[in-house]
Amino acid sequence: MTRLSRFRMRGALAACAVACLGLLGMTTPQRCEAQAVQPREALEDTKLYFTAPLRWDAHDWLAFGGTLAAIGVAHEFDDDVRDHFAGSDPGSLDGEDPHSLDDALPAAVLLAGTWLLAGVTDAPAGWRELGSMVEASAFTAVSTEVLKFSFGRQRPNETTDPDQWFESGDSFPSMHSSLAFAIGTVFAESGNDRHRILRRVLGYGVAGATAYLRVDHNAHWTSDVLAGAALGFTTARFTMNRREGTESKTAVMLQPSSEGGLMLTFAMPLR
Repeated sequence: MTRLSRFRMRGALAACAVACLGLLGMTTPQRCEAQAVQPREALEDTKLYFTAPLRWDAHDWLAFGGTLAAIGVAHEFDDDVRDHFAGSDPGSLDGEDPHSLDDALPAAVLLAGTWLLAGVTDAPAGWRELGSMVEASAFTAVSTEVLKFSFGRQRPNETTDPDQWFESGDSFPSMHSSLAFAIGTVFAESGNDRHRILRRVLGYGVAGATAYLRVDHNAHWTSDVLAGAALGFTTARFTMNRREGTESKTAVMLQPSSEGGLMLTFAMPLR
């Protein structure tokens, strides 16, 4: 896959994620409206997500610094890991990425399955999980694309030097890894605690396997997939916290009565 083809595919992935976010608001049943991502809520989440660093406290900055340090350590081993998987094969520098679609498939199946299950069960928790998953994917895709353009790092299938930054590349961070962790984290941490172990094995397993495959297929450096994983994970936690925050609000509403007329309802979480 040429660089132009990769650019078109990443653009399509980002566009699809944003389109899905808009579609979700239109296709969610009306009675689940309080649990879904509505257009006004999505706009507010977008503003809060992209301005989040302005509100970080000392703990947030410490976590950010620790993540950068971990990526820096991984960077020191980028060339060694590449040598392990690609070796001296002359074909490893052809700039091609023939496994791109295959590597994206597991996370796509996880997202599609969540969407299908939400539609079948029509449960508020299912639509809330799907809303978090689609929103996290959209935010992650846009953020990843901006970082790719900013750093311009060349891929390991283009050079053996992991320090080829600002060279019009598109390696850092890995889009596959960031989206897989965004989707996998929401899947792993949503739903009933009775199935938590199974959900985490599936969610983080798909995400971790995707990151591994991108390195194994010589499409990304180790630090690329680690940065993508951190971005996807933290974005997923942001969207889930937003949904949980919406769920826990006390509400006073006017609703139609089954016997005709209107009734005043009061809802307050007990936990």
